[in-house]
Amino acid sequence: MPSVQPSDLLPVRESYDRVADVYVELGVGRLEEVPWLRAALAAFAESVRGLGPVLDVGCGPGTITAHLTELGLDAAGVDLSPRMVEHARRLYPDLRFSVASATELDLAPASLGGVLGWWSLFNLPREELPGVLKTFAEALVPGGQALVGTHVGDGDVPRTKGYGGLPVSWTTHLYRPEELAGMLADAGLELIADLRMPAQPPQRPQVLLAARRPALPEASGE
Repeated sequence: MPSVQPSDLLPVRESYDRVADVYVELGVGRLEEVPWLRAALAAFAESVRGLGPVLDVGCGPGTITAHLTELGLDAAGVDLSPRMVEHARRLYPDLRFSVASATELDLAPASLGGVLGWWSLFNLPREELPGVLKTFAEALVPGGQALVGTHVGDGDVPRTKGYGGLPVSWTTHLYRPEELAGMLADAGLELIADLRMPAQPPQRPQVLLAARRPALPEASGE
């Protein structure tokens, strides 16, 4: 199980609390101008609809959670930042949001049709990501899917200024698509889609991977 405790991520949580108001004001993460990402979410929704609820891990102010609900999914969100969750509850009062860390999710086995780490896992300590992905995999029903997006590159980028130039204290851990795909495979998931987006300065290259928990083998008859 992941070993990170809430106190270990306290600087990250405080940083996102600090920038949350500006994050919402700037409309960070909105989907109007990213048709390929909307298409990926539509494909994900079509694939997992009817399999069970969907959890948006690191939901921020709830933009993606709400979009998935509009696509017909029973979606809920969790986020490390209480201030982000406050915004999500204010903006989407009919949806379910709670404060939780990706490293300490209490998810029942085979309880979710889908789970997302939508550009929300790159601040986790690098050694913790495989365990978080394993938690995702175990929570999925057979045929359920995980959708994980992140920044592409090598190494780690410490940040001291965030949205609106406000002071923050977090590290952006960069991953190669093949590295992330390998972690999903090690967690027990089958890679089914790989969307790569080139750098658009000042933004780094991005990758979005979809992976499925294998379906149970059918019982053979006599």
